[in-house]
Amino acid sequence: MKIAFYGSSLLSSYWNGAATYYRGILKALAAHGYDITFYEPDAFDRQQHRDIEPPEWARSVVYPATEEGLRGVLARAGDADVVVKANGVGVFDRELLEGIVEQSRPGAMRIFWDVDAAATLDEMRGDASHPVLKALPQLDMVLTYGGGPPVVDAYVDFGAARCEPIYNALDPETHHPAPRDSRFSADLGLLANRLPDRESRIEEFFLRPAAALPQHRFLLGGNGWDDKGMSENVRAIGHVGTGDHNAFNATPRAVLNVARDSMAQVGFSPATRVFEAAGAAACLITDAWEGIEQFLTPDKEVLVARDGQDVADILSGLSEERAEEIGAAALKRVLAEHTYALRAEQVHRIFQQHRARETA
Repeated sequence: MKIAFYGSSLLSSYWNGAATYYRGILKALAAHGYDITFYEPDAFDRQQHRDIEPPEWARSVVYPATEEGLRGVLARAGDADVVVKANGVGVFDRELLEGIVEQSRPGAMRIFWDVDAAATLDEMRGDASHPVLKALPQLDMVLTYGGGPPVVDAYVDFGAARCEPIYNALDPETHHPAPRDSRFSADLGLLANRLPDRESRIEEFFLRPAAALPQHRFLLGGNGWDDKGMSENVRAIGHVGTGDHNAFNATPRAVLNVARDSMAQVGFSPATRVFEAAGAAACLITDAWEGIEQFLTPDKEVLVARDGQDVADILSGLSEERAEEIGAAALKRVLAEHTYALRAEQVHRIFQQHRARETA
């Protein structure tokens, strides 16, 4: 089966946190025999900050972020058996969604793959003309990378024929334990781009404990933090390419995950960083959100903080030995239950079920 996938970027994680999710899912689907073409616009300087070259398991098409470029790639939607539009491409999102509905061939599976479902649903509640709301009757299903029952129920209530969460996971060939690297030495590390719907939570869970613990070293990776006020014990190092993620996660005594506002409110939305950190056997501290125990066991495989004071208390009492125990337990759990190979099996079953119903 041929898959045409229209997303933000497969080749670059620059201002594109979904990159490792796309890579993990699509690489694993290719192992099931799917012929995958990924269409991404040349936008936001992503092509100047590539993390990978075009992979063997997917055909990469980078198109100009122009109306002519858009028409060119949408014209190829009719060649595919499965046509996917992911949210958050950043340019022509409405036109891409309308285009896959209009230009996919009869009988093709049409899918909206939502990597920020909580935010999309909030938009739909406030906008009766939202393009996703308009497209739902013509879509065969919605897949999301999180959200659990609240997101599934909301999408079904809006008219989705089917909604299935396909959670983030680990590709152990890409993210794995690595030697410590002095570039990333710290007591607590955080990898997060500066985004409006997460900044206040990062202030609370990262910058506040840093200010309260001047004797500890804090490391902040990600775009957009250059002009942010922070205490002297915080070292902001800018964009960290995916090739350095293993060392970034393996070097600090602990690493922090901070959910975006909407994902924290809905729950059941582990970020890619959760599984990347666990895959590197890092000791992960995460902000509290509903459903965490579905993925990692609190106090055994992950440490959970309700606020910045909790982060400070956890870090103050965290020994190297305890951190290593938690990291090792997390790695064991994700290898057993949360790999992209397992997620791809889930997607493959969903596709087979749909085709069986359509041909029955």
